[in-house]
Amino acid sequence: MAIAEDIDRATDSKWDWVAEQTRKYVSSGGREGHEQNGLYTLILASTGRKTGEPRRTCLIYGTEGDDFVVVASKGGEDDHPDWFKNIEAEAGVGVQVGAQRFDARARVATDEEREKLWPKMAEIFPLYNEYAQKTERVIPIVLLTPKQ
Repeated sequence: MAIAEDIDRATDSKWDWVAEQTRKYVSSGGREGHEQNGLYTLILASTGRKTGEPRRTCLIYGTEGDDFVVVASKGGEDDHPDWFKNIEAEAGVGVQVGAQRFDARARVATDEEREKLWPKMAEIFPLYNEYAQKTERVIPIVLLTPKQ
């Protein structure tokens, strides 16, 4: 299970621009990369479902109560992103939001929750609506609940 301490040693996303943003975010202690042009991002560390090793990626987020909300869009591709497949296999994750790090539990939003959260996330990042039009799959919304 990935935890917040794994963020520093985790393997970066295969997407170069995401990996670069993630490295900048982590190396600056969250001062750089957390907010850019009005979008807020977090670092998610998950456990690789094949390797068992921690993996990290940078994701746009919203909030719902105490939960952080992320979208498994992968730019509208027909396959789920690797980080989503990882959390399906192991829900324990590490999260960094700005300078704050914590352990969390990831879960896919229910249909009812998704119906409420999709418009909120599409307002934060309107391209999600375009991504949804590009694919046959229902793009999952994931809630990250900090562990107490």
